[in-house]
Amino acid sequence: MDPLPWRDAWHEALYAVGRGFYVTRGGPAAHFTTATHGPTGRVLAEALLALWTAEHGTAAPSVVVDVGAGRGELATHLLAALDHLGSRDVVAPGHDEAPRPHDASSGSGYAVAAGHDGPPRPRVVAVDVVERPEGLDDRVEWLRSPGGAALPPELPGLHDALVIAHEWLDVVPCTVAEVDADGTAREVLVDPATGEESLGDALAGADRRWAQAHWPTRIPGDRLEIGLARDEAWADLVSRVGSGLLLAVDYGHVATTRPPGGTLTAYASGRLTAPVPDGSCDVTAHVAMDTLDVDEVRTQREALRALGLTGATPAHALAGSDPLSYLAALERASTEARLLDRHGFGGFWWAVKRVPGHDVT
Repeated sequence: MDPLPWRDAWHEALYAVGRGFYVTRGGPAAHFTTATHGPTGRVLAEALLALWTAEHGTAAPSVVVDVGAGRGELATHLLAALDHLGSRDVVAPGHDEAPRPHDASSGSGYAVAAGHDGPPRPRVVAVDVVERPEGLDDRVEWLRSPGGAALPPELPGLHDALVIAHEWLDVVPCTVAEVDADGTAREVLVDPATGEESLGDALAGADRRWAQAHWPTRIPGDRLEIGLARDEAWADLVSRVGSGLLLAVDYGHVATTRPPGGTLTAYASGRLTAPVPDGSCDVTAHVAMDTLDVDEVRTQREALRALGLTGATPAHALAGSDPLSYLAALERASTEARLLDRHGFGGFWWAVKRVPGHDVT
């Protein structure tokens, strides 16, 4: 087989119909654990809503969108966190909101909270490349995405929206380049069957301009992942929000920490493996977070600490007076500590984009 640009082989390996890793291999949870799974997912969902309320007051968003939803793990936790907040103070979504594929039969224009006649509950919309997972709560709307940078056409005009892209951009395939012996950055080609690499043409056009602006290097052997495809995917997502808050959470780096060897790698069955784009593994590369159209970038550890998470263990005296509460607080502290660990989940990056909307006069 002739070698292909990494970006093309990567996309096929993850998203090709009938053979792509994300389409056929059981979803991310079958191969690795993310912060969205289990107890960390519950606490993370609460923190994401706390980010919203810190800027928008006590009312919940009208719609919460989870892009790159896996099999709905984070969406499920978000639904539970919204239930905890309550929906009686939430205003109805505007008339320009996206179509509602899962609940369209209700005819109401918004998801109705079960069990009472109060105001509508916030919508929760999950987006991923597979059909709706079995057993997912009926209140979670599901949109099937084409995969990679592409977003479903049913996702325009979101208002009063909290949009979360958790580990989405790192699996948006991008151009991979390497600096040759003459100091020229050339596109890396790969044999999809074996992973064997070779150097192709020198970077040109928009990819070259991106590299010059954001990852300049002429050191032979240096590798770089051109973040243009991620920037464009993020811009497309932002364009679909009329008002609200968008958050990208991902493995990443900024200008001062670009890794000279690049970050392209793969996972399968819970282990790191060689990145061979044959559909057998999850191929990923860290995201240049500071090149996205965002208002602020900081580590997850910094962001969560600002929202009040500490990971501090409860006072031992509580164990004697209220053992059950002590155990619950201890579990919570342990979960927070995992999310704050600078060598683990706490080392993720948060990139925040605010879309204030426009006043109508």
